[in-house]
Amino acid sequence: MYVARTLEGFFRKAAAQFPVMLVVGARQVGKTTFLQHLREAKRSYVTLDDPLVLNLARRDPALFLQRFPPPVLIDEIQYAPELLPYIKMEVDRRRVTGLFWLTGSQQFHLMKGVSESLAGRIGIVQLLGLSRRERIGQGRSSRPFLPTPKEIRKRTEAKKGTTLADLYRIIWRGAFPAIALAGGADRDLFYSSYVQTYLQRDVRDLARVGDEMSFLRFLRAAAARTGRLLNMAELARDADVAPNTAKNWISILQTSGIVYLLEPYHTNFTKRIVKSSKLYFLDTGLCSWLTEWTSPKTLEAGAMTGAILETWVVSEILKSWCHNGHRSSFYFYRDKDQKEIDLLILQDGTIYPLEIRKTASPGTEAVRHFPILEKLGHPVGPGGVICLATASLPLTDMTSSIPVDAI
Repeated sequence: MYVARTLEGFFRKAAAQFPVMLVVGARQVGKTTFLQHLREAKRSYVTLDDPLVLNLARRDPALFLQRFPPPVLIDEIQYAPELLPYIKMEVDRRRVTGLFWLTGSQQFHLMKGVSESLAGRIGIVQLLGLSRRERIGQGRSSRPFLPTPKEIRKRTEAKKGTTLADLYRIIWRGAFPAIALAGGADRDLFYSSYVQTYLQRDVRDLARVGDEMSFLRFLRAAAARTGRLLNMAELARDADVAPNTAKNWISILQTSGIVYLLEPYHTNFTKRIVKSSKLYFLDTGLCSWLTEWTSPKTLEAGAMTGAILETWVVSEILKSWCHNGHRSSFYFYRDKDQKEIDLLILQDGTIYPLEIRKTASPGTEAVRHFPILEKLGHPVGPGGVICLATASLPLTDMTSSIPVDAI
């Protein structure tokens, strides 16, 4: 079953502008399904997961392109970077748009080859897991999230009324289409297989991990810190690896679409702001599996309940921007006096502040740190508290409670 993705509209526009389009993202987020749905009948499809096809692409790239001429969709292009110079030559010879559609799961090495071979000729878009809007059939109409009263009203018109149990079931199962759309699928088996595949294929190529158990232990330690400030020394100690190794592995998790690092907001005038990033897993189902929560109910009642909710909200807001082709200007605020604001969206010079709380009735104390933003030198727009409330109600003149149904 195909679920309409928000990225469709932006991808079509970009594909009409560039001769080569590349969709990047973690494994199993639906890159191939997405492009298979969009491709025209005349566009052939070939995957480099096929060993015989991969051998041809590496051994004789010119013959490969004769056998699979454009327009063509080439899946898992990172396995054959040898093709990129030949794609460049074909693009320069034909000088038309829409020749090559590519997918790639390893961004680090892939981007290096792309920047060297296809600069100015390629449009690059990122696909993340299914968003909540996509799941409820509003993928094509979803817009970047901003906490303005008009946007919140529009997003809550349907009055879906997501219950606490439903919300944590979504969080616990995660956003990979294969598990999110198949209620009867074995979630534990999926994530166990996913991690093994990820370890054996992507991580070995990127990090040359010698001890798979060490990396799995590191993954679990990182997942336990989702929604928290990233303390690399503490993470390395708990995972029993060297600090440089931990730094390298976090970079790999980031470039392969497993985690997202939220940067602190800072200017030359705010030297007292904490400079560490906050760590978020981009898929809450994978995070929940790694931290061994066996059911949505135990996850909701457990020690990670607030952190996993914050992780889900941040990832959903990120999807709303990324899948519309917009670069996200997201930050958090925290100073050395422990005054913190969970999320700042910077748009057109205006800061929109957000807190994320597991409560149905937030009070003004949840937004008590928002006035600090006045000193940052940017206008401060509407903000609020994303929470489990059933309706949006004002907290102050510029803030309100924001139901999770608005995400």
